[in-house]
Amino acid sequence: MRNKLPIVLALLASLALATPAGAITSGTADGGEHPYVGQLLFFDADFESAAFDDPGGWFSCSGTLLSSTVVLTAGHCTFGVGLDGESTTANGGDGSGGNDMWVTFSEVADFDGFPPSSAYEPDQNQQRYEDRADWANDNSAWIHATSYPHPEFADAPFYVHDAGVVLLDPADGVPPSTYGAVAEEDWLERYATRRGSEHLFEVVGYGLTASGPFTFEGGDERLTGDVKLNTLRGSVPPDTYALFSNNPGQHATGGTCFGDSGGPIFDNTDSNLVVAVTSFGFSLTCSGVGGGYRIDQPDDLAFLATFDITP
Repeated sequence: MRNKLPIVLALLASLALATPAGAITSGTADGGEHPYVGQLLFFDADFESAAFDDPGGWFSCSGTLLSSTVVLTAGHCTFGVGLDGESTTANGGDGSGGNDMWVTFSEVADFDGFPPSSAYEPDQNQQRYEDRADWANDNSAWIHATSYPHPEFADAPFYVHDAGVVLLDPADGVPPSTYGAVAEEDWLERYATRRGSEHLFEVVGYGLTASGPFTFEGGDERLTGDVKLNTLRGSVPPDTYALFSNNPGQHATGGTCFGDSGGPIFDNTDSNLVVAVTSFGFSLTCSGVGGGYRIDQPDDLAFLATFDITP
């Protein structure tokens, strides 16, 4: 769910079948319903861009606050995040522990004064990084954080273990009245035989509201939408992700799109119960189905248990 046009195009070019995805199409403003869902802004020190001589790119995702300092998101939103501007994958690094990450819980993300790429020459990517990091560190709406992908996450295929955690600096922890909660093991199995039922799931994200071959709309505002389960039986790998309909109709009101991976998929029987995180999509127009990475699996629950997610 990465919400700037050059980023979307780069992602589409890099993946043949599934592309990181997740903003809300045909959605509605959150209206304060989910103050514990935030937008992530981060620097990938390894990203190659035709606009700059040196590697390094900026991206955004969504995530769910599980405690005052722990944010659940997608693994591909946390893998390879830079550490003070340096690569976390070079020289045998595992892509974990990057601190070039900031999180906001404002319903409309504040990018006022964010240095535009157009202000920099091709040989000034390092200066762009320094200016943007200074901007984020000085902006009270953004909280500095550190990133940890699932220990078995692999950059390709990214959707096999697509869970990640972002730890907020303790001094900046967020104490809302409600946090997101994690579904227990195999929670989604109760819906395995209910395909086509009227049971809905709620998606929340900050990314694009519409997408086409040459059209990209929206971004940087927390929106919600209701989706229907298509199937729990993904073909590769089995049972680690669920597919949800992106087409409004029959009580469904929205879908996921490019620009905001890692956003929560809530079970509407419990509005703060996260059953999956938005992971990928198949269509340039954000129609058809979208993939949600299941977090009700034993390895993901064990990964989350290594962090303090006690509200």
